Amino acid sequence: MWVGGGVGGIRNSRASLIRYAQTGHLPIDNNPVENVIRPIAIGKKNWLFAGSERAGQRAAAIQTLLGTAQLNGLNPSDWLKDTLTKLPIWPNNRIDELLPLTPKFIESL
Repeated sequence: MWVGGGVGGIRNSRASLIRYAQTGHLPIDNNPVENVIRPIAIGKKNWLFAGSERAGQRAAAIQTLLGTAQLNGLNPSDWLKDTLTKLPIWPNNRIDELLPLTPKFIESL
């Protein structure tokens, strides 16, 4: 029974499996992402009391940015402080430059 489920899973994700095998630089799992979101997942009952749906959405966006900073090897606290300092005078048409991405990651795009 398990073998049939495994084969079925491969059939369902054939395109992803082929892309992974042909590319060579894609990670085989998403453990780094799971490790970053674990504190949020563990405390998700607490997030039910964010105050409103919009407040919950804002909290999720902030957590996503902080997690992205951490995944890219940046200190989330330092990145946030730097971004909040720059934000009031930063041009809107360059706002994507404030995202928590390392130059190495940006070059790889």
